[in-house]
Amino acid sequence: MKAKTARAGQARGEAAADMDADGRRQRSSRSREAIVHAMIELIRAGEMSPGAARVAEKANVGLRTVFRHFEEMDTLSREISAIVEAEIMPLVEKPFEGKGWRQQFDDLLGRRADIYERIMPLKIAGSLQRFRSKFLMDDYSRFLKMERHGLKRVLPPKIVDDAVLFAAVEMATGFQAWRRLRHDQGLSTKEALAVLRFTVDKLLGGK
Repeated sequence: MKAKTARAGQARGEAAADMDADGRRQRSSRSREAIVHAMIELIRAGEMSPGAARVAEKANVGLRTVFRHFEEMDTLSREISAIVEAEIMPLVEKPFEGKGWRQQFDDLLGRRADIYERIMPLKIAGSLQRFRSKFLMDDYSRFLKMERHGLKRVLPPKIVDDAVLFAAVEMATGFQAWRRLRHDQGLSTKEALAVLRFTVDKLLGGK
């Protein structure tokens, strides 16, 4: 009888320990989520490299909690990237409605302007850390490939197969060009898009 009672007590203790462990994991997950969203909000508000104290204040968590999660910067970067990707992929994958490749290409330029405006602060912040993070470097390369694939979806073979011309179009329509127009040259979204369209019109000419 005593052995049975002891086993029952041990089982209750193990169940309680499991519940405590689950509770700690859930609290840790909620804290990490709050930290990730706080970082995104701060970066989008203009703080390209928010410090731990600002993140802790924004996320409403303890400074020690932030430091513990900050030790896994690639993990945080991965989660931020996943959130941003989930936000923009519906736009990236949306079918084009224009007839012919020129209309579809113009649609692509307008769509890119929208996407780049959404991600610009986060992309700039990521570029500041890219050379210290393998994940961010890989993510940067993946983004370039996605841009290139987007062009190949709509441009005809006569442009895609012209290596020099295609490289020029890729450079003119990529995020770095958009960042320069908006961030460095101080153009409005409308002005930057007009410059982008003017540039590709000159590049493509009578193609």
